[in-house]
Amino acid sequence: MSSEPEIPSSSTETPEESGEKISKKAAKKEAAKLEKLRRRQEQEEEAARKTASLSLEDESSSRNYGDVTLTELQSTADPKAGKWREAVEGKKWTNVSELVEEMTGSEVLIRGRVHTNRPISNKKGFVFLRQSGFTVQCVVTESKENNVSVNMVKFLKQLSGESFVDVIGIVVIPKDPVTGTTQQVEIQVRKVYCVNSALQKLPLIVEDAARSEAEIQAGKPGANQDTRLNYRVIDLRTPANQAIFRIQCHVQIAFREFLLSKGFLEIHTPKLIAGSSEGGAAVFRLEYKGQPACLAQSPQLHKQMAICGDLERVFEVGAVYRAEDSFTHRHLCEFIGLDVEMAIHKHYSEVMDIVGELFPFIFTKLEERCSKELEAIRKQYPFQPLKFLPKTLILPFAEGIQMLKEAGVEADPLGDLNTEVERKLGQLVLEKYNTEFYILHRYPSAIRPFYTMPCADDPNYSNSFDVFIRGEEIISGAQRVHDPELLKEQATRVGIDVETIKTYIDSFRYGAPPHGGFGVGLERVVMLFCGLNNIRKTSLFPRDPLRLAP
Repeated sequence: MSSEPEIPSSSTETPEESGEKISKKAAKKEAAKLEKLRRRQEQEEEAARKTASLSLEDESSSRNYGDVTLTELQSTADPKAGKWREAVEGKKWTNVSELVEEMTGSEVLIRGRVHTNRPISNKKGFVFLRQSGFTVQCVVTESKENNVSVNMVKFLKQLSGESFVDVIGIVVIPKDPVTGTTQQVEIQVRKVYCVNSALQKLPLIVEDAARSEAEIQAGKPGANQDTRLNYRVIDLRTPANQAIFRIQCHVQIAFREFLLSKGFLEIHTPKLIAGSSEGGAAVFRLEYKGQPACLAQSPQLHKQMAICGDLERVFEVGAVYRAEDSFTHRHLCEFIGLDVEMAIHKHYSEVMDIVGELFPFIFTKLEERCSKELEAIRKQYPFQPLKFLPKTLILPFAEGIQMLKEAGVEADPLGDLNTEVERKLGQLVLEKYNTEFYILHRYPSAIRPFYTMPCADDPNYSNSFDVFIRGEEIISGAQRVHDPELLKEQATRVGIDVETIKTYIDSFRYGAPPHGGFGVGLERVVMLFCGLNNIRKTSLFPRDPLRLAP
């Protein structure tokens, strides 16, 4: 009996069952995918809602801050050229120096440089603005009420030092006195716009350039003179430099004021001349339309010619050029000369009398008008006020030599005084007469220019004088030779080709009054009055044997 083969049992699913299981897995996977997509959509919708909310916030406050566009700064007549233009339209700028407690509660528009920037948090920041040496603290605080957003605080925080910004805000008196600013009020910022942005990293930091020697020795960073002069445009921003050039301006104002009150007339003489005006080799030579020429070493020849033209009393403020290879603290190749010339009646002391009145007048006016500026200079460069007498001391050169001799200092009675000897004499005069400003007259003829009148009683000496401040020579003056033959003789003696100054000599052949005058360097006046140690500090962009830029 045969038996049928046994069919083994199998766990293999039918195609229908297998397809059903795959479909369930796919559905589950698809469902997970859909859930993930749904969550992503919800997140995107939430982000969109937040963005929309932020956009609405920025829309209402973003016009209160930002960079000023070039179009707005191109003197456009369109008051709606941009948000800055709209913000400042109809408003007047207030100088930082004018911000005082009496303005509390007032809205002001100010412009200044970012002096320091101190962010406190994401919602608050402090910025010191500086304008022409005056500083004020500006505070920006996030506030929905004042329409000041967090983004505005962020914008303020990223402003680089020395950038120009306009701030519109409310003047308030701070709870605690502000230190480090000139103004004792505070500006609560409502709007801020960057007019011009400075580099994030500057070659010279204003705070470093403003440090005193004592601060540098105490370990704070400073800047040497060459670096400061190389980047003079930044260096000029320090409080002391701002003050120095304001004082320089006031010296000129007082100089003109006094001389005009004495019947003097301001003139302007040529700086391109055919021959040397002082003699010697210290002259810048050049070609002038095929002719040899030079830059005037002084207005000497032409201010004398003006006297011969019956102008009688003249003065000039103008550039002077000296091609001297002098690497000293008090010499420049180009400086501003304050020159005076006048007809005299019988004695050159008439010229010295003008000097003796003029400079005490200038010094007094500086003390009256520039107290803040003098204090700003003292903060960086400490100095004592200049001592001078109401009636200027006048000493003969021979007496000065005698004073030096009695003090054990040998000096040639027919020679010039060197810098060291001048200082020693200044010290002796201060001790004896209690003045740092005095006149020394009747100098040896050999050391004076060719146009100086020799003394009647001894031709080895001349009717000339120098004036000193703090032991340094600052003014040279004299009676001039108005006799053409004597003038020609003395010019030839010092090596001047008289043909190159023929028109000058001839001007005395047409009738010339006795006359005299003096000249002084503006930069040297400011340097010595302020007790500074280098004339380059008082020259805006100094020119010396090594410096022709900036």
